[in-house]
Amino acid sequence: MAIEVYLNFDGNCREAAEFYAKVFQTEAPKIMTFGDAPPDPNFQIPEDAKHLVMHTNLNIAGSRVMFSDTWPGSPFVVGNNISVTVVSKDEQLIRSAFEGLKEGGTVAMELQETFWSKCYGAVKDKFGVEWQVSLDSGEQF
Repeated sequence: MAIEVYLNFDGNCREAAEFYAKVFQTEAPKIMTFGDAPPDPNFQIPEDAKHLVMHTNLNIAGSRVMFSDTWPGSPFVVGNNISVTVVSKDEQLIRSAFEGLKEGGTVAMELQETFWSKCYGAVKDKFGVEWQVSLDSGEQF
């Protein structure tokens, strides 16, 4: 299990990730854009969102730091653009943690299977902390 940091940006994620890679002398980031996601007939990605970063990560000082752009029109507040991410191979832990965190909180995305995880969810807890929980598939995006 790992606790990781997830940073969101308002359209400049690629620039930020490349900057941090240079600053921390890491490998160049492998970037997945919203346009790279598998097509979903129920959800069309607008042309102006296809180039935005859906996900990338860097290894900084031995820790994985993840990054993405916010979806166009989603609220973005500098200083609140960070979430804590719990990644584990233990599905029961993911489910239990999510249930606990959502008590008195606000669910942004119910636990569900996505193309990157068999069990993923996002919630803001009752203290205002943004959490993401994800079953570790062993793949590195």
